[in-house]
Amino acid sequence: TSRGLVLSATDILKAETIGGIETEELRTTYTRKWEDEEEDLGRDEFGDLFSHIRMVYRKAKPQGTLLKEFKEHVVPAREPRSFVDEVLLPMAQAFCELRDADYASTHHAEQVNEHLRWLNRLEFKDWVPPALTFFVRHRQQPEAVLSFFRDLERLGYSMLARRAGVNERIERFSALTRSVESDSDLSAPSSALQLSAEEQDQTYAALNGPLYDTHSPRALALLLLRLDHLMSDGSASYQHEVVSVEHVMPQQPAPNSQWATWVPDKAVHQLWVHRLGNLALLSRKKNSSASNRDF
Repeated sequence: TSRGLVLSATDILKAETIGGIETEELRTTYTRKWEDEEEDLGRDEFGDLFSHIRMVYRKAKPQGTLLKEFKEHVVPAREPRSFVDEVLLPMAQAFCELRDADYASTHHAEQVNEHLRWLNRLEFKDWVPPALTFFVRHRQQPEAVLSFFRDLERLGYSMLARRAGVNERIERFSALTRSVESDSDLSAPSSALQLSAEEQDQTYAALNGPLYDTHSPRALALLLLRLDHLMSDGSASYQHEVVSVEHVMPQQPAPNSQWATWVPDKAVHQLWVHRLGNLALLSRKKNSSASNRDF
């Protein structure tokens, strides 16, 4: 610690990186560049950016601390000025635009930002390193940017539906980062950006199964919101603090309810009760008042 403040990994990296710059005048210039970026993003998100940059270089599940792995894999002290100018600043700018869904272009900007808004709603952020890698290389090519983020969002939501684990996500998105760096054809069916036939089948099977039983409330609400948006003309928007998922046919119909007459067979009730067609999005206020009412 210094003056009672706990130094973060980025503070230590800053001291070591800037310390390696040859003259005091240049050190002052690069300190300002670094600190301006940290202030723009905010301290926590600046730390997140470093985690994402680490993954861009590391391309595997982290085995050590951010500080240790950054020094090992990114090696900012080797060429400190080029690290700041060619890695940190472009990545920070890209991170800002992606996080705020604030892509500006003469073509496709609104469509790209729509995909980014949905990507940002995912609980996992493993998609960010390949997104940064792509964006710093191709941000001036709106057609390519739209195509990439449309497919990246599709991959992310398929993973959400299929409940892909952290190891599977890291492996897949690291493979995608490698493909972007090597300038591979990302539209090829075998690309890490595309869903294989098997993954498409698994996504369909997940959406066609007992979703309510298999997904967390947050993941379930997000999947329903995404599907709702795809099916609507885009005019529906929800400003409620909490959107929850309600069963139309109740999980436990009252013995004297109309449902007991409509669906007397327990097995049939169990088959349908947790599936997509029996789920509705409601604000929490409406949900509690609807509770176990008949249709």
